Amino acid sequence: MNWIEQTIASISPRWAMQRAHSRHVLAHYEAARPSKQRISHNSNASINTSIQASAGSIRAQARDLERNHDIVRGALRVLVNNVVGAAGIGVEPQPRMTNGEVHEDYAAQLRSAWALWQRRPEVTRRYHWGMLQRLTAYTWLRDGEAFGQMLSGPVDYLRHSTSVPFSLEMMEPDFIPLDLTDPERNLRQGIQCNAWGQPVAYHCYKGDPRETYQLATKTIPAERMLHVATIDRLHQYRGMSELSSVITRLEDLKDFEESERIAAKVAASLTAYVKRTEAFTGNDVPKVNGDDDEDKRPHRELEMMPGMIIDTLQVGEEIGMIDTKRPNPNLVAWRAGQLKAVAAGMGASYSSISRDYDGTYSAQRQELVEQWVHYAVLADEFVGMLVQPVWEAFVRAAHLSGVVRCPKEVPLENSDDALYIGQAMPWIDPYKEAVAMEKLVQAGFASEVEAIRKRGQNPRDVMDQTEQWRKDAARRGLRFTSNAASMTGGGALASNDGGSDSGDDSATKNKKDAPAAD
Repeated sequence: MNWIEQTIASISPRWAMQRAHSRHVLAHYEAARPSKQRISHNSNASINTSIQASAGSIRAQARDLERNHDIVRGALRVLVNNVVGAAGIGVEPQPRMTNGEVHEDYAAQLRSAWALWQRRPEVTRRYHWGMLQRLTAYTWLRDGEAFGQMLSGPVDYLRHSTSVPFSLEMMEPDFIPLDLTDPERNLRQGIQCNAWGQPVAYHCYKGDPRETYQLATKTIPAERMLHVATIDRLHQYRGMSELSSVITRLEDLKDFEESERIAAKVAASLTAYVKRTEAFTGNDVPKVNGDDDEDKRPHRELEMMPGMIIDTLQVGEEIGMIDTKRPNPNLVAWRAGQLKAVAAGMGASYSSISRDYDGTYSAQRQELVEQWVHYAVLADEFVGMLVQPVWEAFVRAAHLSGVVRCPKEVPLENSDDALYIGQAMPWIDPYKEAVAMEKLVQAGFASEVEAIRKRGQNPRDVMDQTEQWRKDAARRGLRFTSNAASMTGGGALASNDGGSDSGDDSATKNKKDAPAAD
C-alpha cells in the first residue's frame, strides 16, 4: 500500500484494503510490477553502454567454449556451413547495358579475373576466398563481429597477388579498441562518426594488442573498412556474440555432463561390499599377532569375476551390491531439452547441433524449412556486409587498373551488378524433391535455372559441362540415358534462350540431330 492507503488503514483497514486491491487490478502492465515471485529488471542502459561493459568478457567466454566444448564448436560450424557453405557465397556478374541486357563479353572477363583473384585474395596469401569467407563468418558468429580493410592500388610494402591491384586485410575485433572513446571527437568504441552517426573512420591497432606492448593505432577511412557485425538494436556501434544469451546454459550443460561422466567412471569401479550383521562373531577370521582388538583385523579382498562363487563368508556376513544410479537415465532427456533451448538462442537447427535425426520425413522437412529462413537472413547480412562491398571494390579496381575495362555500352553504375548465390536448402528425400521440381518446370511454374540453383549449382557451369560432355560423347559415338530422355522423333532438345541466368527461361525448343549410336 502507498502512504494514502496506509493512512486510511489506521481508520478503516477494510477500505484501505479495497482501495489497494482496486488500484492493483487497474494496473495496465503487471509485468512492470516486481513481486516476491519475480524480480523486475529495470535497467535501461543504452546498447553501446551494455556492449562496452560486457562485450570483452562475453567474447573471451565464447572463445573458451569454442576451444573446449564440443557442442559449441559443432554449433558454430553448423551455422557457418549453412550460411557460407563449402565454396562461399558465389558471385555471378550481371553488368547490364542501357537497353537492360547483360553484356556477356564484359561479364565473362569479370568472371575470369574474379576466379583468378579468389585464389589469393588477402594480404597474407594464406587463405583462398571460400576459406576466408568461412573464417570471417566464424569470427563474426563467435565474437560478434569481424573487420577487414580493402586495399586498392599501390600500397607500401604490399604486392598484390594478381594483376588486379586489390587485396583484403582481415582482422579480429580485438584490433579495434573497444575502450577507445572520446565524446568530443564523436569517437565511440574505436569508431569515429559524424553528426548523423555515420562512421567516417576506424581506429585500428597496428599490431595484435594481445602479442605486443606497442599499442599505437592507425586511422582507416570508413570507405575502406569492412565491418561484419551482429546488430540487434538501432544506434549500435559494435557487435555482440551469437552465444551471448546461451553462454550460461552451455557452461551448465558442460559442467553437468562432466559431473555425470566422472560419476559413471566412479560407479564402474564400485562392485560390492561385505555387510556384517549382529550375528557376526569373527571367530574364524585370523587375528594380527594375537591382538584381540577387532579394529586391527586384516581387511579381506575379494576378486570379482564372472560366475564366481563366494564361499569364504563368515557367520553374520553377507554380500551387499552398490547401486550408484549411474548412468543417469534422465540425462538424455534433460540434455535434449537444453540443446533445444541452445538451438533456439543461436538460431541453428536442433537436429544439426545434437546430431539427432530421428523423426518422419515431414517433421524433418518442416524443421529444415523453418530453420532455413534464419540461415537465409544471416546469409543476406553477410553478403551486404562483406561479399557485395568486396565485389564492388574489385570491379572498380579492375576498371581503374585497366585489367578489365568497363565497355562504353555499360554505364559505370551498372558495371558491378551481380547475383549473389547463397547456399541452397538441401534435399531430405532427393527423389520426392526431384519429382516435385520436375512437375513445376513442366507446368511452367518454375524454370530450369531455378531448379539448378536449388541444387546449389551455377546454371551456366551446368550448361557448359553438359555441352562439353555432349561433344565428347558424340565424338566417341556414345549415348547415355540423359540423351534418350531428351530425344523426340530422332532429335535432341536444346533451349534457345542463350543460357541466360536471369531466371526467365524460354520454353521454346529447337531440334537438332542427335549423335548416332555406335
